Amino acid sequence: MNVGVLASGRGTDFQSLVDARARGDLDVNLAVLICNVPGAPVIARAEGHGISAVVIDHKAFGKDREAFEREVVTVLRKHRVDLVVFAGFMRLITGYFVKEFPLRIINVHPSLLPAFPGAHPQADAIAWGARVSGCTIHFVDESVDGGPVILQRAVPVLVDDTPESLSARILEQEHVFLPLAVRLFSENRLHVEGRRVKIDTRGIVLPPFA
Repeated sequence: MNVGVLASGRGTDFQSLVDARARGDLDVNLAVLICNVPGAPVIARAEGHGISAVVIDHKAFGKDREAFEREVVTVLRKHRVDLVVFAGFMRLITGYFVKEFPLRIINVHPSLLPAFPGAHPQADAIAWGARVSGCTIHFVDESVDGGPVILQRAVPVLVDDTPESLSARILEQEHVFLPLAVRLFSENRLHVEGRRVKIDTRGIVLPPFA
């Protein structure tokens, strides 16, 4: 199965996929990395592992989000991508993109959705006084962080947490659960029924969610 990864920053979630494949925990081809931020560290990560890296600067398309997405889709089609993974991809997408890959886009979000969607969930959780946050791996639909949930992992919010310290602990769990979600998809273990995602766990043991 060919996987295309979209990322905008450091690329640690992308690295978790590379590492899982190297350990033999993930049997997929990381076909292409697309980054919308020129010079982002994730580009060097991909190139260092011999993975095709393509930079498509969203700013070059002004406010025309669909034009940007059409360019992205062209690259994904060229690499015959079966599954798209948003791994720290900091762009909202349009219905056009979703329709091109229906139930074939997975996103990782650093909160327990539906709590704290959007761009600053760690700071939002602390400001709200939440006792628990975490990460969510979900399918992408046309809403903001609203697609069907695949996996979640709870992470406690400590009394002295900052957005940075909470983010670091959540990120550790993202690196476990994102590769797992991709594996489950690649093995055809995910079955979507409305908003519910049923997981075929025959022959595998899932890690605890809390």
